[in-house]
Amino acid sequence: MDIKMTIDMLAKRRQIRAREHWTRERLETYQARSLRQLRDYAYAHSPFYQQFHKGLYEAPLEDLPALSKAMLMEHFDDLVTDRAIHLPDAQKFMTKQQANELYLGRYVVSGTSGSSGHPGVFLADRGEWLTLLAGALRAFEAAGIKFRLTHRLKLAMMTSTTAFHASTQGGASLGSWWMPVLNLAASEPVPVMVERLNAWQPEALLGYASLLRILADEQLAGRLHIKPHSMLSSSEVLTPETRRLVEQAWGKVLFNMYSSTECGLAAECNQHRGLHLQEDLVIVEVVDQNNRPVPPGVYGDKLLLTVLFKYTQPLIRYEMSDSVRLSAERCPCGRPFRLIDAIAGRSEEELSFAGAAGERVKIQPLVFNRIMDTLPVSGWQVVQQADDSLQLLLRGVHGELDDEELANTVRQALAEQGARMPAVAVKRVTSIPQSVAGKTPLIKSNR
Repeated sequence: MDIKMTIDMLAKRRQIRAREHWTRERLETYQARSLRQLRDYAYAHSPFYQQFHKGLYEAPLEDLPALSKAMLMEHFDDLVTDRAIHLPDAQKFMTKQQANELYLGRYVVSGTSGSSGHPGVFLADRGEWLTLLAGALRAFEAAGIKFRLTHRLKLAMMTSTTAFHASTQGGASLGSWWMPVLNLAASEPVPVMVERLNAWQPEALLGYASLLRILADEQLAGRLHIKPHSMLSSSEVLTPETRRLVEQAWGKVLFNMYSSTECGLAAECNQHRGLHLQEDLVIVEVVDQNNRPVPPGVYGDKLLLTVLFKYTQPLIRYEMSDSVRLSAERCPCGRPFRLIDAIAGRSEEELSFAGAAGERVKIQPLVFNRIMDTLPVSGWQVVQQADDSLQLLLRGVHGELDDEELANTVRQALAEQGARMPAVAVKRVTSIPQSVAGKTPLIKSNR
């Protein structure tokens, strides 16, 4: 990162830090004004929104139609507000770009791996990218990872190293003399990762929850010898047992961050009552399948996001398939932002099985999490096959474990949910398959 970008990013961070002391009333006023400005800009510069919201320019947000990723990609050229942007060119650039290279000399181009069925392409101009970075720094600072011009902090990031992945681009942007970054590919063999971390001796760790759990086992086994003072989990569901193991390994409190390629979403503060939504940057609606709001304390089927600072590619009521639950409580830290107190995962991770009457019975990921998370393993994954049978993949078993008893426990749990008992096979493995982005989903369907 060059010095000017560093200074501008820190200035942006100071700007959004001040909002953490606002009242809820002031935040909602700011949201309403920012939303109006975003919509006016989209209606003036995006042919897609001119038609998509036709007759609805003055309608409240909740009356607007939802935008799916498939729809965004289908109408990409008309949705963006710069007529020089074209999807085939952006896709070609994305697959060949180098670190910190800009499309058309102006835009960061990020892509999703398509884990939800539709690969996405997302653009941000310099100001929008700085806001994304400042939002990430908000989560970093809460976890004790502080970017300062007077102190060097060695960071290790264990995420994707694919050039177009937002975590790779964020690491390249943040990496500097002040914050040297060791980027480790999530797909690297564990012994190689351990060797590189031992040589680097990071002061702070940032990674997928599944990788942090593996590294915690390596530390407890005496093969990894690092002493980070700050730890941050991101991009995967963080289970209670993974949190416990990581904190046991290093004797520090693990913080959780909830983000996506589209925008930063939420992060824990030091009260650990849940994850604060970054509501000065994005309006988040937790809704059911019919886009109706669900109350705090109830899991939604999906999220609708309106990103208040993205004008190049406006995202207004953009659908994300994550199932989360809002807290009814305010955090004692005093921030005006609402809390997410639980994340179940993506709707794609919600399996369904044949029921007693032939119907399909949906099974929430938490049914499996409660059983699998306490096993003496360094990683696990539940995989549903086309015939409804299950494979329970176990990595790094390090204690007594009866495979047949585990299979029976899972079958019984499914029966209690109204599903017919499927065949369940336990498979001990040396590694668990990862997605293109290097993530290891806990629940996976091959149906």
